[in-house]
Amino acid sequence: MAEIRQERAVRTRELLLRAAAEEFDEKGYAAALINHILARAGLTAGAMYFHFKSKEDLAVAVMNAQKHTIEPHLNSRGLQRLVDITLVWAHRLRVDPLLRAGVRLAVEQGSFGMHDASTFLEWREIMVKCLADAESDKELMPGVVLEDVAEFVVGACTGIQLYANLVNGREDLVERTVRMWELLLPGMAVPSAARRISLDAERGQVS
Repeated sequence: MAEIRQERAVRTRELLLRAAAEEFDEKGYAAALINHILARAGLTAGAMYFHFKSKEDLAVAVMNAQKHTIEPHLNSRGLQRLVDITLVWAHRLRVDPLLRAGVRLAVEQGSFGMHDASTFLEWREIMVKCLADAESDKELMPGVVLEDVAEFVVGACTGIQLYANLVNGREDLVERTVRMWELLLPGMAVPSAARRISLDAERGQVS
């Protein structure tokens, strides 16, 4: 019985996150309404407040869900994993409302009084781990500072998606991400590793 209740609670939380993501993605934080989120999820206010104490709390959960929309699709290591993170991210931003809403909220949060850098810092740490593996595998040029590269990639991806969204609704975000790596890899990867890394845009096409 306890397991059934736990499974039901997990499903309820997932329904709320998905419904909130759709609402935030379409309308932004300020215009998103709790009753519309509940209607999308087919749930009561009581169910929501059991999991989230406010709309802000729900928004933070959506922002923090970003990595869970990407990491399950990865099976590579080192520099290839770092590249794959960005390719899967670029593709899924076009098809996954949960990721799209998380990115939108993280970027726009200052406009509704939030200042939470945790999602950006979390991506930086994930990328540092990829780079540490790359360093261990001797894929990196001497003198590459892992934290600096990771922070730059997080910032570059944030800027690229904003620019692509304004220009064409992110239609060419994957291609722009590939071009970013074509510029970055020669300056950070040893030649043998740079030749080995696949920048095939299809790597971002996950089910």
